[in-house]
Amino acid sequence: MDMKTLVTQAHQVIELCRTHGFTLATAESCTGGLIAATLTDVPGASLVFDRGFITYSNEAKTELLGVSANLIEQHGAVSEQVAREMAQGALMRAKTGIAVAVTGVAGPDGGTKEKPVGLVHIACARAEHPILHNKYLFGPLTRKEIRMATVEAAFDLILQQIPASDLA
Repeated sequence: MDMKTLVTQAHQVIELCRTHGFTLATAESCTGGLIAATLTDVPGASLVFDRGFITYSNEAKTELLGVSANLIEQHGAVSEQVAREMAQGALMRAKTGIAVAVTGVAGPDGGTKEKPVGLVHIACARAEHPILHNKYLFGPLTRKEIRMATVEAAFDLILQQIPASDLA
């Protein structure tokens, strides 16, 4: 996955959101703002992209997105539960139509047997719709490759959150 391909995907996300009147927010941990940066590489992104929350620390997840500290303690920051709360928190705080959240272990350090390097949880929230979630095990890739694969997967999940039945 190269940056040019990611920008092409970002263009699809921006165009679909624009066409259907959605605004978009991001809540990023392991990508550190790469999703937002890729979206804003697209001319006209300002018509759709509202804001990005970079919540690298657990404290930031709690303070900026309202993720429960108890939830983080119970499940760990890299978990489905935290990804879902991050997405919901971004959706509510930004007052956007869609919010995507990512949390994972990009490496090369920090992995454990239970949560290896390459484990990423992505959640996408849309008002009055179920939160979508996917778990990825990107495997033994470099930190950059894991982060780029996470951006690609986040864009895919955003596109899934706008079903064909909603298309005009």
